Amino acid sequence: MDDSDGKIIRMKLSDQVFERLRELVASGELAAGDVVPSERVLMERFGVGRPAVREALQAMQSKGLITITHGGRSRVNALTAGIAFNQVDDIAKLLLSSEPSNVDHLKQVRHLLELGTVRIAAQKCRAADADALVTLIEKQRADLGNAEAFMKSDIAFHTRLALITANPLIHSITEMMLTWLFEYHSSLLLWSGQEQKTLDEHVAIVNFLRANDDEGAVRAMDDHLNRANSRFTSSPAR
Repeated sequence: MDDSDGKIIRMKLSDQVFERLRELVASGELAAGDVVPSERVLMERFGVGRPAVREALQAMQSKGLITITHGGRSRVNALTAGIAFNQVDDIAKLLLSSEPSNVDHLKQVRHLLELGTVRIAAQKCRAADADALVTLIEKQRADLGNAEAFMKSDIAFHTRLALITANPLIHSITEMMLTWLFEYHSSLLLWSGQEQKTLDEHVAIVNFLRANDDEGAVRAMDDHLNRANSRFTSSPAR
């Protein structure tokens, strides 16, 4: 590996084993659900000792590429958008808690994403999807008086809406983004007396989705997010 000065830097054996294993996953030689070869087999295949193999396997697990089961065989995980976004979870939380302006940036990204999401969802929404959202609204209504539960139900509603797009990237980004926002700068916990308005707006959005009215759904979501942003107060990370 070359650094910026052109010097050759020797990679640790475990890093080399990790790269080889990652290539096996990327190529499909090790597919989702496959049993990971034993440490002994990997030692023989790569010509390295057990410590290098174990460290490489631990790195594979920390990246979400495999699951190590003690007392059983380790297996390759299915590669999903969720696994990819989980890798930036800690860094994103650090950015939000250390630099308040990033919250406003994330709010802006959320607004853009959710307007596009609800348009696609309205075009694809089936009766079963709308019914599922109504069920979540009723769950959120039952959570009135419990701010934290109400907040989680709100995340569930917007995440389920994103699922209607049938785009796993949109779904995963939405879920992660809302979790970051609400964990570190919870707006709903500061919306005293506004919970019923939130429920009414969710109902309006679902009505447009059920009618496959994408323009109406976008207007309803825009109004919903604008009101939320107007009352959104940053608070220190808990």
